[in-house]
Amino acid sequence: MPGGGYATWSRDRLGVARRGAEECGDVWQLESGVYVAAAAAPCEEVLHRARDFPKASAPLFPPLKRSSGAPAPEERAHAHAARMHGLRAQAVADRIGEIAPRTARFAEQWPTGRDVEILPPVRHALAEIGVHYLFSEDAPALLPHAAQLFLAREVLVRPSRWVWPRWMPTPARRFRTRQQVAFTDALRAVVRRRRSSGRLGDDLLGQMLRPSPRYGLLPEEAVLDTLPGITVATFETPSRAAGWILLHLARHPGAAARVAAEAAALPTDPAATTRTHLRGLPYTEALVSEVLRLYPPSWLLTRDAPRRTRLADYTVDAGSTVLVCPYTAHRDAREYAEPDRFLPERWLDDTGSPAKPGVFLAFGTGPHGCEGAALAMAMLTLLTAQTAHRYQLSEPPGPDPCYQVTTLEGLATVGLRLRATVRG
Repeated sequence: MPGGGYATWSRDRLGVARRGAEECGDVWQLESGVYVAAAAAPCEEVLHRARDFPKASAPLFPPLKRSSGAPAPEERAHAHAARMHGLRAQAVADRIGEIAPRTARFAEQWPTGRDVEILPPVRHALAEIGVHYLFSEDAPALLPHAAQLFLAREVLVRPSRWVWPRWMPTPARRFRTRQQVAFTDALRAVVRRRRSSGRLGDDLLGQMLRPSPRYGLLPEEAVLDTLPGITVATFETPSRAAGWILLHLARHPGAAARVAAEAAALPTDPAATTRTHLRGLPYTEALVSEVLRLYPPSWLLTRDAPRRTRLADYTVDAGSTVLVCPYTAHRDAREYAEPDRFLPERWLDDTGSPAKPGVFLAFGTGPHGCEGAALAMAMLTLLTAQTAHRYQLSEPPGPDPCYQVTTLEGLATVGLRLRATVRG
């Protein structure tokens, strides 16, 4: 570990991650029992070897305790399969006309001519999209509960001097439980109404309520337990990504103008947007991918090692932690030419069609890759296109930075302030 161990890491995670990759190699040891996978190959290896390196066993929204007990493993497998069916790229493409109007509304409502802290309205817009995608006409009733779930998550992950045992009911954990119960109770009413009426819906919840040939009908608790986390995930991580994207539109006006030119072909009525229109935004999607490469919102992924195993040149002892670092893997010159340069064109071939220049881990990979990757890319691409089409963005004048970087739970532009001027 270069430069002083864990205390140095806590002060400057990004800087130490870069130095570790440059000075110590593809895998390096942060401290005893903590390893960092810094390059593409070991990152992919860890994420694909789910048995050797499983995800941490403490979900942010653990199943609520009930007298009926937790859902069985096969019921959880059915719930996961149903979610994945509703979030696959084909399913997202079929509903582009529902996503586009809300991205357009966000752009239309941006106050012009003054500096605006933009992440709160971005998060609200993406929450509306995500919650509607999951619950359709029931989204308005569930959106306030989703906002409270997000707040509970923010409270829970705030830095603390103390590391409390998982069983201890701290105020933050009690607040999380209250919000999770409130969301679950509201969702339970929706599930029972849909099942009793027979109108299950065409959204993701409706997909989960349909019986499958293999598993039959999902029990109510298996449906309810799986949705608090995915509800928050539909807008939390995309909101972090959107901050970096909007900042790059402000800093790279040439790229923003090219996005705006593509977006001019979108329908005047956003509800008429189709998958064909989305395919007509290759440079916009390339810009989104390039920002996600440089600033992956989930820049550090934690995996456990329950048994002794090998990783690169290390013997990883049982009980160790492996930190997978997409941030440094994406800046590996073996994967990307000029890796620190913002270059959306690297994602396009000579004809302007999509290309894949190197390993891309912004959404993870392997068995625990992000379920909502297709939804997130659609949301971010349309939000970027609609914003650039209407406005030229700029940073506030003056010596002070317009945002602060946070790395604790994700890579985000906290307090980001930008100014929008109507594009001439």
